[in-house]
Amino acid sequence: MSVLRRHWPRIVITLLPVLMALAHATGIWQLSALERLDRLIYDIRLRATMPRTLDPRIVIVDVDDASLARQGQWPWARDKIAGLTTELLSRQQVAVLGFDVMFLEPDRSSGLERLRDMAAGPLRGMPGLAAEVERLAPTLDHDATFARSLEGQAVALGYYFTHTEVPSAKGQLPAAPLLPVDAFPAGGSYAARWNGFGASLPALAQAAPTAGFLNTLVGAQGDGVIRSVPLVARYDGDKAQPGYYESLGLAVYRLANGLPPVRPVFAPGGAVPRLESLRLGPLRVPVDQTASMEVPFRGPGGADGGSFRYIPAADVLDGRLGPGELKGKIVLVGATAPGLQDLRATPVEAAFPGVEVHANIVSGLLDHRLLSVPDYAPGYEVLTVLATGLVLALGLSLLSVPRAVLLVAGTIAALVGLNSWLFVAHGLVLPLASALAMTALAFVLNMSWGYFVESRARRGLVRLFGTYVPPQLVDEMLTQPDRYSMRAESKPMTVMFCDMRDFTRLSEQMAPAELQAFLNTVFSRLTDVISAHRGTVDKYMGDCVMAFWGAPIDTPGHAALAVRAALDMANAVHDINMTHRASGRPEISVGIGINSGVMSVGDMGSAARRSYTVVGDAVNLASRLEGLSGHYGVEIVTSGATREQAPDYLWQELDSVLVKGKAQAVAVFTPLAERTPDAEKELQPLLVRWGEVLAAYRRQDWAVGRNLLAPLLAADAKKVLYQLYAQRLASMALRPQDPNWDGATRFETK
Repeated sequence: MSVLRRHWPRIVITLLPVLMALAHATGIWQLSALERLDRLIYDIRLRATMPRTLDPRIVIVDVDDASLARQGQWPWARDKIAGLTTELLSRQQVAVLGFDVMFLEPDRSSGLERLRDMAAGPLRGMPGLAAEVERLAPTLDHDATFARSLEGQAVALGYYFTHTEVPSAKGQLPAAPLLPVDAFPAGGSYAARWNGFGASLPALAQAAPTAGFLNTLVGAQGDGVIRSVPLVARYDGDKAQPGYYESLGLAVYRLANGLPPVRPVFAPGGAVPRLESLRLGPLRVPVDQTASMEVPFRGPGGADGGSFRYIPAADVLDGRLGPGELKGKIVLVGATAPGLQDLRATPVEAAFPGVEVHANIVSGLLDHRLLSVPDYAPGYEVLTVLATGLVLALGLSLLSVPRAVLLVAGTIAALVGLNSWLFVAHGLVLPLASALAMTALAFVLNMSWGYFVESRARRGLVRLFGTYVPPQLVDEMLTQPDRYSMRAESKPMTVMFCDMRDFTRLSEQMAPAELQAFLNTVFSRLTDVISAHRGTVDKYMGDCVMAFWGAPIDTPGHAALAVRAALDMANAVHDINMTHRASGRPEISVGIGINSGVMSVGDMGSAARRSYTVVGDAVNLASRLEGLSGHYGVEIVTSGATREQAPDYLWQELDSVLVKGKAQAVAVFTPLAERTPDAEKELQPLLVRWGEVLAAYRRQDWAVGRNLLAPLLAADAKKVLYQLYAQRLASMALRPQDPNWDGATRFETK
């Protein structure tokens, strides 16, 4: 919970796009940009999943440019259309023939009306002329010829609906609508409504009673692209029977399947029933609120598109097809010649043949390859936005930038993958734009907040602590920059002073530039060791380095880390001396003092110069202990407080001392090695004997002390500590016992 409280501004910033996406998904605030993006995603997904295979059941007879060049300009005479129809239905034996062309005006190309006018006018005195004209009339009436070719055949003619203030009607609609008006509940709008039409001539409409409208709702989504086509539409005019009429694609499909009945299916619930689908016999076809079906495009359009076989109409008229070559096929007659203006904008292509739109409808119905926008689409959108938003709000706020990028990439992949799987496997068209846009915007806002707000605090933290604290600690601090400041505080810590011995003598033997390079080398090595053990360098004071552990980051085991660093620093000095010895340069030695206790740490100093440092009595004691290292002949001197907090080392007690500024004696120790079985086996007997020496010394039993010390001194005669105590025991043996003696050694100098 503390992590959430610390990052709540960033979480809130990330949730803002979530609220916007939810407002769009619930319809409170419709964003046109997201609607356009959803359409774009739909188009891309549709193109990516099209079968791109040939449907051999459907053939398109194409009035193309080549056919116009060979047969003359459009419209062709109806006797030519009759010849085309007879060739397809009789010689080719097609199963169903649909016309994506209309026959609104009478055919006057034969001149029959002109002959009748002349026989009744200027030439009426010519004997037998009128009778001869009427005898020839059946062969010159091309509309009648075309009508005879349609009679009793599985043919669907095309027509269009209109909607104007003053209804107009031309031609004749089918004798009865597909569904009566009362097939749909009152009070709702279930399909596009029209009040006029332009249909085939009555003689043609009566010869081919099945027909379908060609209308597409081009402006349904505002961009002029045909993605869906109405299967039924309502006619409300008075020139034909009101009701719901079928489209050309639906009419052709029904003809090919024995004219199954059509029944609307409504979703349960709601004051006004919602049209959910149309049931064509056993087939359920999902539709939207305009009774439109999503067009299941097979692939690119046109003769080279590969979805349907295209045959030039001129080839059919010229008899270039073998007999029965199209037997059992569903044939649609349409036009792709640009001048005939039957090219449409679709998700597949900007100029897609209108006749092939109907072919795709028929193909999709035959294959049951149907797409639907389910009624739970808004709920799905809300759920994905909420789930994604919560994951991003927490993940982006708590993760590092590389992991946040991976989280966003994974989230987008999951959203796209789930949406695509539902589309491909189940034909579900579900919204995706709001979740994707929300994810991208949440990432941008979250990263911007992190860069402009939190990184500013982090950069300030680096400025404050970068020169004091090891880089690895700064990296840890950057994860929670608000926890750290220069404000002074008191806390348990460990402090170290490391001083070079005989530095004055050394400096007198070296030139200034050489001395500078030497100090830089030594301090760099020592500083690297301190940093490696999570220590903070406080300052360099001439030949002395001051460092501390436990701030600004709370560091459990700070005393043990300081001891380990001191041992490694001593080893580093030994390595430096080996190099100096080989090159003939002077060797160095160090004295290290360590103490643990409560200290004050923070930004301290004057208005002109300040530094992040530690102060307090515990710090002063560490400084005094560093000065004692040479006296006892050891490199490291620590207090008892440090020893107690570093039990994983073997310790040798040096003395009980009373340093300047302290009213009570302090036990001091030096670490010999890490506590391991081998080290204990080697050093434990020595430490036990040394403890007995100190005990005899403190009870003023000088003779026993000298006897106990003798074997240790014999084994290591050069050890300064043993020599020091040998001198003390010898000197004190000449004095009488002091009843007030506490065994502590007093040091009056720093």
